[in-house]
Amino acid sequence: MSVSIYYSARRANPLTEAETASVEHVLAAHAAEFPFSDEEGVTPYDYDEDEPEELVSGATKLPSDPSRLLPALTEVLNALSALRRALPGTEWHVHMDDLDVPWSEDEGYAFPGMRDGELDVW
Repeated sequence: MSVSIYYSARRANPLTEAETASVEHVLAAHAAEFPFSDEEGVTPYDYDEDEPEELVSGATKLPSDPSRLLPALTEVLNALSALRRALPGTEWHVHMDDLDVPWSEDEGYAFPGMRDGELDVW
């Protein structure tokens, strides 16, 4: 059984050059920090000119190995949090299959208790 994180960011105005550079920077930093080179990270779909309001969208399949799940989930949500902060004025939707991922200005995207120290498995 696989679980995926799905995400999209929308707004009426297209990305500026500065925002595009910020998105590229966040994605490069995420790729460098992602703990598993053999697992899927945050790689948005190609921009679709037929949907100009959808600035960023994609899906990331999470590892099925329980020892890899939380570290990968944490890094994916960290990257999506950084992307959201880099794109002010966008409407974001982030969900894990049918479950919306909560947003907090302080923590970013996270499930309750996910960042508690006793949950650190790596």
